[in-house]
Amino acid sequence: MKKLIAAFVALFLGTILVVACGGGSSSGTSATSGGNTVHMTSNNFAQPSITISKGSNVMLVDDVSVTHIISNGSWQNNTPHPAKEPGAPVVSNLTISTSGQTATIGPFNTAGTFHYYCSVHVGMNLAVVVQ
Repeated sequence: MKKLIAAFVALFLGTILVVACGGGSSSGTSATSGGNTVHMTSNNFAQPSITISKGSNVMLVDDVSVTHIISNGSWQNNTPHPAKEPGAPVVSNLTISTSGQTATIGPFNTAGTFHYYCSVHVGMNLAVVVQ
């Protein structure tokens, strides 16, 4: 009986850990303390957009040891277009290069859609929709 209870507790705790780490299915956003998480793969954002509530932050997580340099703007027709959008938190050459490294953008205090891109990887765009 004790082994059965221990197995159940281990399964329960494992499920909580998987969900907390984003291992379950999701709509592309995951709540974290202080904001929402967007993962970065070797050459792209794991999701091209995220919707957050006004006042929230976005946490970027590098899933691989690849350098990303993030700034305001976007790639358009394979050409980088740096842009400062009114109300968007300013990000200029934010370098993230180590697997597991995180960086926070925000808070986003204005409703709207704001654009960020990686200047190293063509087409690596992120839209942050603030409601």
